[in-house]
Amino acid sequence: MASRPELKLDDEGGFIRFFKSLPAVYKTTSVVRQLGRNDHTGLPSVTMTVTVFRQFLREALFKLGKRVEVWESPNGRMNWKCLKQASPGNLQDVEDDLGGHVDSSPVIMAVKISAKASEARTVGVCFGDASVRELGVGEFLDNDLYSNFESLLIQLGVRECILPLDRGDKAKDPELAKLRLIVENCGAAVAERPAGDFATRDVEQDLARLLKDERAATMLPQADLKLAMGSAASLIKYLGLLQDASNFGQYRLYQHDLAQFMRLDAAALKALNLMPGPRDGSKTMSVYGVLNHCKTPVGSRLLAQWLKQPLMSKADIDRRQQLVEAFFADTELRQTMQEEHLRSVPDLYRLSKRFQRGKANLEDVVRAYQVVIRLPAFIGTLEGVMDEAYRDPLDEAYTSKLRELSGNLGKLQDMVEQTVDLDALDRHEYVIKSEYDQSLRVIRRKLDQLDRSIRQEFTEAARDLGQEADKKIFLETGHKVHGVCMRLTRQEAACIRNKARYQECSTQKNGVYFTTKKMQAFRREHDQLSQNYNRTQSSLVNEVVLVASSYCPVLERLAGVLAHLDVIVSFAHCSLHAPEAYVRPTIHPRGQGRTRLVGARHPCMELQDDVQFITNDVDLTRSESSFLIITGPNMGGKSTFIRQSAVIALMAQVGCFVPCAEAELTIFDSILARVGASDSQLKGVSTFMAEMLETANILKSATAESLIIIDELGRGTSTYDGFGLAWAISEHIIKEIGCFAMFATHFHELTALADQHPQVRNLHVTAHIGGGGEADAKREVTLLYKVEAGICDQSFGIHVAELVRFPDKVVRMAKRKADELEDFTTKHEDLSLRYSKEDVEEGSAMLKQLLVRWKDQVRGGGMTEEEQVARLKELVAADAELLANPFFQSVKAL
Repeated sequence: MASRPELKLDDEGGFIRFFKSLPAVYKTTSVVRQLGRNDHTGLPSVTMTVTVFRQFLREALFKLGKRVEVWESPNGRMNWKCLKQASPGNLQDVEDDLGGHVDSSPVIMAVKISAKASEARTVGVCFGDASVRELGVGEFLDNDLYSNFESLLIQLGVRECILPLDRGDKAKDPELAKLRLIVENCGAAVAERPAGDFATRDVEQDLARLLKDERAATMLPQADLKLAMGSAASLIKYLGLLQDASNFGQYRLYQHDLAQFMRLDAAALKALNLMPGPRDGSKTMSVYGVLNHCKTPVGSRLLAQWLKQPLMSKADIDRRQQLVEAFFADTELRQTMQEEHLRSVPDLYRLSKRFQRGKANLEDVVRAYQVVIRLPAFIGTLEGVMDEAYRDPLDEAYTSKLRELSGNLGKLQDMVEQTVDLDALDRHEYVIKSEYDQSLRVIRRKLDQLDRSIRQEFTEAARDLGQEADKKIFLETGHKVHGVCMRLTRQEAACIRNKARYQECSTQKNGVYFTTKKMQAFRREHDQLSQNYNRTQSSLVNEVVLVASSYCPVLERLAGVLAHLDVIVSFAHCSLHAPEAYVRPTIHPRGQGRTRLVGARHPCMELQDDVQFITNDVDLTRSESSFLIITGPNMGGKSTFIRQSAVIALMAQVGCFVPCAEAELTIFDSILARVGASDSQLKGVSTFMAEMLETANILKSATAESLIIIDELGRGTSTYDGFGLAWAISEHIIKEIGCFAMFATHFHELTALADQHPQVRNLHVTAHIGGGGEADAKREVTLLYKVEAGICDQSFGIHVAELVRFPDKVVRMAKRKADELEDFTTKHEDLSLRYSKEDVEEGSAMLKQLLVRWKDQVRGGGMTEEEQVARLKELVAADAELLANPFFQSVKAL
């Protein structure tokens, strides 16, 4: 942890206290008290309930990206001790406080770079998710914009990134500044550690203690990756893995390959609305929200991971799609899985973690047991599939694995049934069976006798008060405050008033709680006996928990299988329940085939209220239409058209069905985007600069198999500069990169690219223009949202201004100025477009000859400047052929 954390919380009784340096983190109307002295030296503190504390903890870690320390004062004498530490990528200590509300795995990454002037930049990373006890390492070359590093951050869904501390006193290291900017742009928190933490001195020894195979540390091929090993040393120290003995011999080390998944940059992540933003109201505003019908926490986390890791292998994609089709086609199979089986599965990774860290109790053992006893029902449902086309894929992916895991967990089931009193679960009691121990049998007999006495007292009270038992009057055996007591409905509460035998405990929304002296004595005895029972059974409970914890690897494998099943079923559910059912796309082998989408829709847009979505077709063919230029009016649907194409490509490679009437796609190795005015002024980067940085990233990292979507490039600068850049970038993509691209623009002159390059295709979004025939009559523009072939040479920007009720005077002035500029531009365009390439060559040659003759005649130096100009005019006037040349006429006019 940092020497001075950004937040400090006090966990005692659910209270939170803040340092003075954090006045704006939490706003409240509660009373602010002084902690310590009641003057300016005291620390302002605020009291809150446990519920609010947990909400704030989630907000601080996930939305604000803060690091948190929880402090405790055991005896209330201000001798505070740090109890828990947490950060966005390290939630181990506060998992119980968060209550399982974690949408994606908290991946944390350490980075070390080598950026010498004479060599290419090398990046070494080590990343891990503490909940599954895996460490990944990687080392790769990168360009000066660190495109590969950015793709890796997106692929892994990194929540926190550890960078070397920049100690440059005079000048900051620009490479570290670039890394920091990329990490922040990807929505991850930054933690800085001293350079000494990245030393590789003891890393092999540390890994030998953590890894399952002790020999692996020195013999691993990853040990040669010096930068990655330095990052591993920093990550191990930051997470304090060696301080927890339960981690020893539990970790697995693997090498991550960037190329096994489609690459996405941060701009694409935002442009495609893949993950929900902090301010998203409806869940349908993101692709994750639309597709997430998972019933288990592990399933939801795996879906978030899959969306950032689209597959590159046709065989893997087809395998997933075949499984989705099995559940898509069989409604009964899908509903049984969702409603009966998956709904009851707890977070098995978190459960396994509690066992490994020694925090598990008998309740956790029972929760694991409840999953195990449901496995035969899972297997039976899957074996009931009759269709041969689906039976084998389901058997390979789930049935055979679940059968094997169920067999491995059979002994755990037998142990729980023999040792745990399952009948006591109805009373929410988790206890060992009394037959296991003589002392337990004696205490259990007394408890059973006491239960009968309590029930008898309750029956007598009901008879005495004239109330029907379990309808008007109830026996409460496990109240949090009052323990064993009785409850009357509020309508009947008057019957105990003024009766000395009954003592009222409290009045709550669901009734009045009361007791008797006899019941109080029974309660005290019951509490005493229960404590004795728990004390006596504690050693037996420890043994049961210890045996159950040995099944952690099997439970984690089971979690992986059920999470996979949950996501596949979720894909099938949303594919069938969309406004129009999704279809299974045909996937071509990598580098082959074309992308053709018929009746394509945007999965998020079509779910919005009161939206009748207009479908469009997309055709991307390598030599005929690989570069699409889309023109048309503002708000006409250009952005939606290019975004939906990219979203559909990503959904197909994730293995989901796609929102089309018919679809065939080639495999893309990356989706790169330049969409929207991502103004970064708070970071000291202008709108145009941010635009150029994103475009530079695209040009450096795109390959022939990439999909590029560009929206409104070059609008942050002057029209001419912007058009020049847009033309040059488009030509570079067409000639040098040769990938698929979709370019939405208001530069109508850009459509001329189609005349020079056969693979460029012009499209436009259509609009219907109505209104009177008079020049000044208001034009009624109806946007049709349909994309058709051809060019649209109007943008209707002023029409949009009219829609949002600009003052009439402003609109009229805008129209007048637009017409003036159009006339001025057209006049010059007419002059320039009258000559051909041959005219330019002939006119230039003739003009050159004339200027040489004129130079020879005036060389003597006896003529004044005016006479020299007059002589040139005479020579021009005498050359009829030159005067007739169209190119010379345009030069003369200028």
